[in-house]
Amino acid sequence: MIVATGGIVSLRPVLAALEAGKVVATANKETLVAGGHLVMPLARARAAEVAGVRPGDAMASPLAWLRPIDSEHSAIWQCLVGEDLQDVARLILTASGGPFRTWTPEQLAVARPEDALKHPNWEMGAKITIDSATLMNKGREVIEAHWLYDVAYDQIEVIVHPQSLVHSFVEFVDGSLKAQLGLPDMRIPIQYSVTFPQRTAGPAPRLELTEHPQMSFEAPDPQRFPAISVARAAGIAGPGATAALIAADDIAVERYLAGSLTYRGLAELVEAAVSRFSVDHAPDLEELEHIDADVRAWTRQADVGGAPA
Repeated sequence: MIVATGGIVSLRPVLAALEAGKVVATANKETLVAGGHLVMPLARARAAEVAGVRPGDAMASPLAWLRPIDSEHSAIWQCLVGEDLQDVARLILTASGGPFRTWTPEQLAVARPEDALKHPNWEMGAKITIDSATLMNKGREVIEAHWLYDVAYDQIEVIVHPQSLVHSFVEFVDGSLKAQLGLPDMRIPIQYSVTFPQRTAGPAPRLELTEHPQMSFEAPDPQRFPAISVARAAGIAGPGATAALIAADDIAVERYLAGSLTYRGLAELVEAAVSRFSVDHAPDLEELEHIDADVRAWTRQADVGGAPA
């Protein structure tokens, strides 16, 4: 089953598919951000069943059952094939930096939706493009990485790579770095998720390294892009907080696009919702759906973040 919806609407069918022994490839971040504590035990259970009868089989890995399609998580997955997770020191997620990478705080204070939608490297839908501009998408990918690879949050980092040629890195305990490179083209991770464990010829253009002599990397600025810190804090707080995070972000982006929220208000509103609705336990599916509905209703009306002048 390939999942390409937004929101936690996909969580219930993903759980049903895994329970039925179906492979799931997902481009939906919310499935793991809100429900990783429900999804990954099922993926591990399916993998353990295979390992019990066919040790060493490619399907004896949880990632063979819950396959990431996002380019960053596909990159990490490809770097981890054949490796022992115990040997991983760090996961390094790359970010393009979006359209506001070089904007000053003063410029960001008046950033308009039409500015945020001008992504320098990708053509995507409005929601993910805004999340790329705020770097909220990277914060959510940090949470995804925690669940997918069973890695602690302090072992997951984000680095800005404007050229979008290196899709992510894995650093191992011996100091070695592995990376997956390619031109920005989603056909590669989509195809890999479908054909794994085989690779087959595909239509994506090839990366000619001599045509890209410069690749640069920089740390994201937490003052200009606070969404990463908001998402990371929610991830550390647990599934109750991350469920609130994704619902609030959906509505915050809607409001920003509609003109009732400032650019700075995006992260402020999401952080306020997480603080208000976070619970200190791991919610079951029904409670997650209730949190989602309550957060959306509150976020639509909340007087946080301010309307543009």
